[in-house]
Amino acid sequence: MASSDAFKKVADIIASTEGNKAVVVSAVAGVTNFLVGAVEEEIIDYEGVLKTFSDKHTEIAEQLFDEEYMEIFLKAFDERMESFENALRGDRKNPYYMDAISSSGERFSSLILAHLLKYMGEESVSLTSAAAGIYAAGLPLSGHADLKRTKAEVNMKVKPMLEQGIIPVITGFYGMNSDGNPLTFGRGGSDYSGAVIANALEADELQIWTDVDGFMSADPRMVTDAVPIKEMNYGEAAELAYFGAKVLHPRTIEPVRQRHIPVRVKNTFNPDSPGTFIHHLRGPQNGLLMSVAVKTDLSIITISSAEIAFRPSIVAHIIEKFAERNVIIYSISTSLSTVAFLLHNNDMQDVLNQLNHLVETDIEKINVKSDVALVCCVGDDLLDKCGVSGDIFGVVKEVGTNVEMISEGASDSSLNFVVPMEMLVSTVRALHAQFVRE
Repeated sequence: MASSDAFKKVADIIASTEGNKAVVVSAVAGVTNFLVGAVEEEIIDYEGVLKTFSDKHTEIAEQLFDEEYMEIFLKAFDERMESFENALRGDRKNPYYMDAISSSGERFSSLILAHLLKYMGEESVSLTSAAAGIYAAGLPLSGHADLKRTKAEVNMKVKPMLEQGIIPVITGFYGMNSDGNPLTFGRGGSDYSGAVIANALEADELQIWTDVDGFMSADPRMVTDAVPIKEMNYGEAAELAYFGAKVLHPRTIEPVRQRHIPVRVKNTFNPDSPGTFIHHLRGPQNGLLMSVAVKTDLSIITISSAEIAFRPSIVAHIIEKFAERNVIIYSISTSLSTVAFLLHNNDMQDVLNQLNHLVETDIEKINVKSDVALVCCVGDDLLDKCGVSGDIFGVVKEVGTNVEMISEGASDSSLNFVVPMEMLVSTVRALHAQFVRE
């Protein structure tokens, strides 16, 4: 939500949707990046941050409310600004400081939207994650929801509001850990928060309203004739979200999959578009593949050690070092004396520093190959279709692309492989042209 017009569109969609509904919101566009950048400075310009942050939200509110209602809104706004200022001026050495600051945008977007709904004549209330009962566990900046505890709390705090016809507008992106500290779910985490609330309430449907027409058969920036995917199952959506499609937060699917809650991904700015419908059944698929997704800015780190295959403790220690820094591993490949990991470029230096702590005799050599990308071919039951790998890699060979790493068999919905960045676009276009059918 980047403007007052966007807030109006969202409020209209909410008001026109029948039935009881709980709403989860992300921050105003650009606010989270602004906050993170501001507090990463060696010296924080507290007054400047507070003014910019305040002005951003009050300017939107002033375009939504008349003068009389603006006074009502500002009373609630000033209370939250006081809490935000206390957090901003708090202890920067606190491991949860960045979680508290980066999640502040949601506290204010939810406030604006709830008041807009009230201004339109709806019964609505703004709830922080703490007030709604969203509990989280995990490391700072990388939390996950405690679904069992959240379900109990949400049913006590949110469900009674729904039964009274009240629309709760809940902050997305974060939950509270057992010590009362905010814990964020990663960028795009408001999708995940919505799924967590849907799980807790055992909702009939989760709707994700975004700025695109749902999942696509490929990135339209690479493939101009990419088409929307009208229907898919949980496994296919999860693979696409994890391996590159930026439509959903990668963790969104699991909470709804547990309760067979269907998901509908819709475009706020094109509400008449059918979007993508995600559920537990297999959807129609005309070609071999449903979509070709990509994840860029990756590197392969290859670690060599004598007969590493017969010394599983070394691999375990390596993965432990990755886990200490909360590094995501996108693929693993092993041989007798080497193990290779596919990681994001941003994590590479941190990983190399961590590996220096291992005993020198455990590792003989480390090689890093940068400027690679992961291609994720997603389709229905790929493992059960004879010759799929040969067909896909036959096309890759025709393009002249060298495959750096392969991952197959971990999921029956996808086949993943790594290619040099300079060959990514031509590879994706060739696969899409050959195997994706409307």
